[in-house]
Amino acid sequence: MVAPRSEPGRGTEEQNSREAKPEAIPAPAIPKSQGSPWRAWLPLGVALLAMPALAYVTTTFVLVPRMQKALRSPATVPAESGKEARADAANAGKEGLPPGGAGQSVTLNKLLVNVAGTMGSRYLLTSITLMGDGSDFPARVTQREPQIRDMASGILNTKTIPDLEKPGARNLIRGELLAGFNTILGNSAVREIYFTEFAIQ
Repeated sequence: MVAPRSEPGRGTEEQNSREAKPEAIPAPAIPKSQGSPWRAWLPLGVALLAMPALAYVTTTFVLVPRMQKALRSPATVPAESGKEARADAANAGKEGLPPGGAGQSVTLNKLLVNVAGTMGSRYLLTSITLMGDGSDFPARVTQREPQIRDMASGILNTKTIPDLEKPGARNLIRGELLAGFNTILGNSAVREIYFTEFAIQ
């Protein structure tokens, strides 16, 4: 009697296939977003609303007051100059000179200098009238004009934009120039200096 041929069992095939295939690792669960999708847009909405409000507050409470202060400040300079002119007229009357300065005048036209700290991008253009006593005053100024221009350019060239824009800047510059001119021409040769042109460009 022939023994029945044994066929490989299905159970062993399944077992072999399980051993051959690696078990699948479950993917990590993606957390569901909590809340509404509009929360992702919340920072953008806040920024869009806050920026105009901040711009308004900055303009109203910072920029506008500074601009008003800057516009009011130059108005005080002519008043100070007027007081100085009245004082000079009173002194001239005491010294026997006619009020208004009956002296000689010489104008230095078009002094052009670079403003300090601007790397040559801004410049100051000014014209200066010198008032002095004595009939030889114009001749003395003309004779020393290169020195006077050089000294004036040296003083003006050291000024920065804030120096030129602060209240009373012209009076400070006027004092420095007056001292320099009198050093070159002799003590008290120049009585007064007037800026006939003063432009920052």
